[in-house]
Amino acid sequence: MAYREDDEYLMLSGIQHFQFCKRQWALIHIEQQWEENVKTIEGQHLHRKADQPFAREKRGDKLIVRGMPIKSDRLGITGICDVVEFVRDDNGVAIHGAEGKYAAYPVEYKRGRPKRSDEDIAQLTAQALCLEEMLLCDIGVGYMYYDEIKHRVEVPLTAERKEQVGRIIVEMQDYYKRRHTPRVKTGAFCQSCSLQNSCLPELMSKRTVKSYVEGKLTE
Repeated sequence: MAYREDDEYLMLSGIQHFQFCKRQWALIHIEQQWEENVKTIEGQHLHRKADQPFAREKRGDKLIVRGMPIKSDRLGITGICDVVEFVRDDNGVAIHGAEGKYAAYPVEYKRGRPKRSDEDIAQLTAQALCLEEMLLCDIGVGYMYYDEIKHRVEVPLTAERKEQVGRIIVEMQDYYKRRHTPRVKTGAFCQSCSLQNSCLPELMSKRTVKSYVEGKLTE
């Protein structure tokens, strides 16, 4: 496996942005633009509650690890799991500092309620792919905890979902290497986007960024 420099790894959390809007992802992860709105602030608050780096809690046959750093050298992504639950399982894997063997289950915390689209599931699936590579195991189930409904939802992490997420990450890597920001595709989702002022969706649907900037320079 080829060695990667740190700046060659994409943020795993970007998968959700990419699924929501490829242009939004590029503005954040390639052009380094970011604006906060109510949704992003609420999401950050919820994750601060879940993310306690390297915090371990033992509950019977369950070991709970919060804020666990993860990465995949194969896919070139890195990030942090809100929570990974390790449950005693004779068919599981050994965990440093713990007796016995454990099966791993990623748990992702989100504001709001379950979405009709798959961006949350894609992010959870990517976490499972990282954990499988790091722990040399298979992960078939993960969980989403939604703050609005106050309970977790079980998510089957199928081979089909893992293959799909793998293809998404390959596309992200291609955009990133080419430093390519896609043109805007407007929709109802633009109203809840935190980057409306940077994206200028209504304007950019009629003009390219280059023509807009050139026009500003000649004013």
